[in-house]
Amino acid sequence: MKIAYYPGCSQEGSALDYGKSTGAVCAALGIRLDEIPGWNCCGSSPAHSVDSELSGALCVRNLDLAAREKADVVTTPCPSCLSNLRMAWHRMRNDAYRDSVNGLLDEPAAGELPEAISVMQLIGRLRDAEELATYVKKPLTGLRIAAYYGCLMSRPAKIMDFGDPENPTLMESLLAACGAEMVDFPLKTVCCGAAFGIPERPLTAKNSGRILELATKMGVDAIAVACPLCQMNLDLRQKQAAKAEDAHFEMPILYFTQLMGLAFNIAPEHLGLDQLCVSARSIVQRIDANAPNGGGA
Repeated sequence: MKIAYYPGCSQEGSALDYGKSTGAVCAALGIRLDEIPGWNCCGSSPAHSVDSELSGALCVRNLDLAAREKADVVTTPCPSCLSNLRMAWHRMRNDAYRDSVNGLLDEPAAGELPEAISVMQLIGRLRDAEELATYVKKPLTGLRIAAYYGCLMSRPAKIMDFGDPENPTLMESLLAACGAEMVDFPLKTVCCGAAFGIPERPLTAKNSGRILELATKMGVDAIAVACPLCQMNLDLRQKQAAKAEDAHFEMPILYFTQLMGLAFNIAPEHLGLDQLCVSARSIVQRIDANAPNGGGA
């Protein structure tokens, strides 16, 4: 399978740690990611609210570039990018929409465009739980982890095709294969308020605080995320969320790829753990302490 990799803008900026850990984990699993040459911003998130066809053209250009590279599938870590890419991919089945989008491109897009899937789905499709376990050198044993997907990864259900839109379980499966104890987290798909991070900060703080408060009450050691905006809200703005809930939080918010990377004995600096606002040092120390043979390969 030829896999075209669409990093998206955030992976080279605010979510650099997500990009680093994604690359490191896929490399460890022997999954080759070929970055789309000359890719452009997908327009997430404001463009689609201004002009759906222009936003679609931004996405279709990326899919078309991947098609020209003979890619079988396009994968991206970011749910916002994924949502835009998949929406455009679906809409291109409509002849009128395709004609409008093609009119905005330098030349018409390929007739068959590769499907866009998340990096999480890619790993799940190529490595089942039993095989994933063979890559684990430092099990996540003893860690209680809450999987938080956010509101975009699984919705709208028909477009995203990510299992149960209210109760996806793929992240739990991947991390459980790495030895973690995955809690049944009821707020796994509620909105953290990311879209309101600038215009309505109190609302964002309240939404994020609700998630952090429940995870804390459930005795969770860390929250695993798959979205740069969710990670930012729960990590960078954790003090704001604590103030909104009149509480104190000290909850590490790690990308699921960072946790998998630690389980694969990838050095923390190659996973971008130094980018986190709430330190994951305690998580790393517990993993090292529980590792067989002192954490050796």
